[in-house]
Amino acid sequence: MIYDYIVVGAGLFGAVFAREAKDAGKSVLVLEKRDHVGGNCYTYEFEDSGITVPLYGPHIFHTDSLEIWNYLHRFTEFNRYQHRVLTTHGNRVYALPINLGTINAFYGVNLKPGEVGAFIQRKIPVNPQPMNFEEKAISLIGPDLYDAFFKGYSTKQWNTDPIKLPAELITRLPVRQSYYDSYYDDRYQGMPLGGYTPIFDGLLKGIPVELKTDFIDAKDHWFARCRKVVYTGPVDEYFDCCHGRLRWGSVRFETESLGVSDYQGTSVMNFADPDVPHTRIVEPKHFYRERRFTEERTVIIREYSYFDPLTPYYPVRLADDLELLAKYQALALGEPNVIFGGRLAEYKYYDMDDIIGEALRAARKAGH
Repeated sequence: MIYDYIVVGAGLFGAVFAREAKDAGKSVLVLEKRDHVGGNCYTYEFEDSGITVPLYGPHIFHTDSLEIWNYLHRFTEFNRYQHRVLTTHGNRVYALPINLGTINAFYGVNLKPGEVGAFIQRKIPVNPQPMNFEEKAISLIGPDLYDAFFKGYSTKQWNTDPIKLPAELITRLPVRQSYYDSYYDDRYQGMPLGGYTPIFDGLLKGIPVELKTDFIDAKDHWFARCRKVVYTGPVDEYFDCCHGRLRWGSVRFETESLGVSDYQGTSVMNFADPDVPHTRIVEPKHFYRERRFTEERTVIIREYSYFDPLTPYYPVRLADDLELLAKYQALALGEPNVIFGGRLAEYKYYDMDDIIGEALRAARKAGH
């Protein structure tokens, strides 16, 4: 059989595109290298405990788009979870993003909202053109808060000196002059009631999926079986890394079951100090406070960052990576029968709603 589309990868971009093409009457086959659908959003129930665990780290859904919010509601309902992050520094716990409570607790003061700006500004050294992550962070919050909450954490997360990281990374994190401590400002937020895997089961319903199948190993074979390929894997791998490998941040997860009902009192606890080897501990029970757990049991996941091009999670996007990316993007222009889409194929960090939006736009552009 010749398919209209072979979709490589059963993550968000691939699954949404496949659903749209299927609903438009196109024939679709999905190939997935792993033994499950869902990409890095995959969740499972831990040992009949009723605790939904994210295998590849937590994903909190948030969006300002009513269209995308309604789109996902075709496949799931959401609870009312709003993400709040705490961080441990110097054996004390503070709220992130940095807000009025964080600043008052850290400096031992009692500032009012109108006093925060001038207070922080007095601590910021003059630097009219910050050139990297560290300089940009200090230009926004000063060296004290940067050293406490970002320098050690970022060094661990990216396995590199923050002066080598692009300035744009810090601009994703807000600094608030109120006590508002919700991590996201988006209008629609929550966690899918049954975890993320049922969403993918719904998106891919009625679509054949071949698991544990590596498209790269047999590209010619798969091209012969379709009119077009939708490729969501690493863009450098598609071209056999002919210009070299892009740099990817990876995460190692250490999962532990504990005989207590609550380990840390929150879903995500960051560890800012460099002498703590893990970047954070996730306790998934707290994503689903509407559930009632009778067993004295919880699950925690310690996260450790490292670099591994064979286990890509986060595009690092240093200057030399972007130069390399431009070469692969030029090659991609010469592939008229391939749609490149998603975080890995575009070497770009996307939130989940952005990925869904990109997949919907790609499907519409293809005429679906």
